[in-house]
Amino acid sequence: MIRRFGDPPERGRRYRLRPGVYAVLPRGRDLLLTHQADPTPEFQLPGGGIDPGESPLAALHREVLEETGWRIAPRRRLGAFRRFTFMPEYDLWAEKLCTIYLAHPVRPHGPASEPGHRAIWMPADTAARCLGNDGDRYFVARLKMPAGQSR
Repeated sequence: MIRRFGDPPERGRRYRLRPGVYAVLPRGRDLLLTHQADPTPEFQLPGGGIDPGESPLAALHREVLEETGWRIAPRRRLGAFRRFTFMPEYDLWAEKLCTIYLAHPVRPHGPASEPGHRAIWMPADTAARCLGNDGDRYFVARLKMPAGQSR
């Protein structure tokens, strides 16, 4: 059974399954996040929906590049969670099936190309409190970070 975070599904509401992939991107004691300005400003793990015919890892590379401008090297799958939410940018009630990967940020390729997104480096302990949804916070809080100084 996949853990659910956030509000339970509303009785009688139809949700569309929306599989997505997201990356925890540590460097030293910091994490590379994306800040999305609209519709509500929030910090997020970089990632997003898997397009039809796209593999999860191809979607992960594409989404992280679009939202942060960074190339990555995925290491391993950390787990998955579900959440039921309204996605105003798509006018869609969705059951988001979020698969979380640990990945290495390899190099910046340029600024984020997705409108309203920008890359942010944040200490992991701060990110565990500031991320915009409970599922993202859950996976970051369980990440073992190295001792020592920040990036």
